[in-house]
Amino acid sequence: MQTEKVIAHIVDWLKAYATNAKCKGFVIGVSGGIDSAVTSTLCAKTGLDLLCLEMPIHQGQSQVTRADRHIDWLMENFPNVSRQPVDLTPVFDSLVAAFPKVQNEEERLMSLANTRARLRMTTLYYFAALNGYLVAGTGNKVEDFGVGFYTKYGDGGVDLSPIADLVKTEVYEVGRVLGVNQDIMEAAPTDGLWGDSRTDEDQIGASYPELEWAMKMDGAGKTMDDFSDREKEVFAIYKRYNTANKHKMVPIPICEVPAHLK
Repeated sequence: MQTEKVIAHIVDWLKAYATNAKCKGFVIGVSGGIDSAVTSTLCAKTGLDLLCLEMPIHQGQSQVTRADRHIDWLMENFPNVSRQPVDLTPVFDSLVAAFPKVQNEEERLMSLANTRARLRMTTLYYFAALNGYLVAGTGNKVEDFGVGFYTKYGDGGVDLSPIADLVKTEVYEVGRVLGVNQDIMEAAPTDGLWGDSRTDEDQIGASYPELEWAMKMDGAGKTMDDFSDREKEVFAIYKRYNTANKHKMVPIPICEVPAHLK
């Protein structure tokens, strides 16, 4: 990959899109992970306004610290960057308290994890509307179009996706060239929705390089019968997620009423 040219291309694309949309800049949620670090840096390089939101919800301290350091680094290097911390923990707790009680808390853990992401999306759009900004998405190609590893109308609810044509290893390469802090480069990828230390690999059962391989094989028309052992296991994981999350990757279905019924 011609990384520096890729960076220039994305920065130019971001600036042109915002200018054509008559928007003053971007707002982004900074999590302490590589995707938000790279995306926020690319947005900062446009020279347009960039508002970085920190939106902890029972967040692990290591994630908060990495996000803080990254925003500090951005503000030291780009005068167009500002920050806004918004502690969503009490909002989340109040919302959960308003929901009906359930027999088994385990049954709603996934629903509550997605609720965290949707609270953050709502917050991002509040500040976007307030300032005339675009919400910049942080999803990469494997997450957005491979396994669908994001929350519908949560972190998937954005105005534009600058790195969605880059697989995870390419995102890391861009981060290296941009000079993203080493603690972010070395941190295990996590969605940060569970309030614990579980990683993306813990949840999915495969690493991003493995998923990238499976996505490539699937695109080449390979099937389960083409593989054995760990390759077969990884390909099965990829296909399972890709199938289950297809509804996130295709347009919302519309019931088209026949003309003669109108």
